[in-house]
Amino acid sequence: MTRVYVEGVGLWGPGLEGWQASRPVLAGRADYVASPAAAPQPALLPPNERRRAVETVKLALAAGAEAFAEAGRDPSATATVLTSSGGDGGTIDQIMTVLASPERALSPTRFHNSVHNAPSGYWGIATGARAPSTSLCCHDGSFAAGLLEAAVQAVSEDRAVALIAYDVRYPSPLSLVRPIGAAFAVALVLSPAPGHASFARIDVRLEANAVLTAVSPAALETLRRNTPAARALPMLAAFARREAGSVTLDYLDDLALTLDLAPVHPAGPRR
Repeated sequence: MTRVYVEGVGLWGPGLEGWQASRPVLAGRADYVASPAAAPQPALLPPNERRRAVETVKLALAAGAEAFAEAGRDPSATATVLTSSGGDGGTIDQIMTVLASPERALSPTRFHNSVHNAPSGYWGIATGARAPSTSLCCHDGSFAAGLLEAAVQAVSEDRAVALIAYDVRYPSPLSLVRPIGAAFAVALVLSPAPGHASFARIDVRLEANAVLTAVSPAALETLRRNTPAARALPMLAAFARREAGSVTLDYLDDLALTLDLAPVHPAGPRR
């Protein structure tokens, strides 16, 4: 079991435009309306880079910036783990379309946006971050894999680590073989010890053949099932309700990630 403390949350998805605005919905105090949410412009980036930013970058920067603002930490000095089930399918589709055409001139910008760690690079540009950054992928278990990695890094290195998870829809024909329900991003700032901004505790453990935790209402459950990054929703709902309990998330076929959650009161100086 690995224990970490949550200092900040960022969120962006259909009907969930920001963590603070979404808390009443996730807590069941307001109706959920699954209205499409356009990816916000990344104000953190300089104008030239902002024009080049693709949807995955916009989502990652929006969620990450909100989480750091809530935590009150310096993103330039904080390690990050970025995770996505498939990266930027739209850019991959554009590249393959160009390569299948008579004119095979490929834009360098499209190429550098196609790699899985492109959002990590943009995050570094936007925040001036020089701390370590990890980018990973684990298909439908990508959020759980990222959370496990971030928690282990935080504890083993005794430092704060931010997790940023994101997914976007694939265009046709890629969507026929890899459907993603909606664009979604979530970010957490994690610490190995409670500090002045801590509001929740997570004990992370692996569990074999466990029953996965659903979320309500049905429209949120559809989002959770259809978008890998949205597997975080049961955990976010528990945070919003300020409830203790356990949630179990997709990880590997026969192995799940169980999170024992508890609210905490801010305590002591930040590490």
